Amino acid sequence: MSSLKDLLSQIESLQSQVAEVRQREVGDAIAKVRSIIDEYQLTASDIFPGSRAKSAPKKSGKVAAKYRDPLTGNTWSGRGLAPKWLAGKNKADYLIAE
Repeated sequence: MSSLKDLLSQIESLQSQVAEVRQREVGDAIAKVRSIIDEYQLTASDIFPGSRAKSAPKKSGKVAAKYRDPLTGNTWSGRGLAPKWLAGKNKADYLIAE
């Protein structure tokens, strides 16, 4: 029967062998992939059509005003919390004509 020390030594040895074999096999796989890419002149978008490499973040523009207070000229786009000048009032009365 093996001792704990022997088993731990075997685990360590096997883990280092796994790391070496993995490194070698990954290197072989990368070489194969590069060979195929070169052979067929593929691009990243050919291989990964759904992904966008280094895409710029989407910018949201300002939303046009939808309501206007005739007394102060303040406007509201209809998004977010309603302003105090519109609280308890009929929004339709303050719609901006398009």
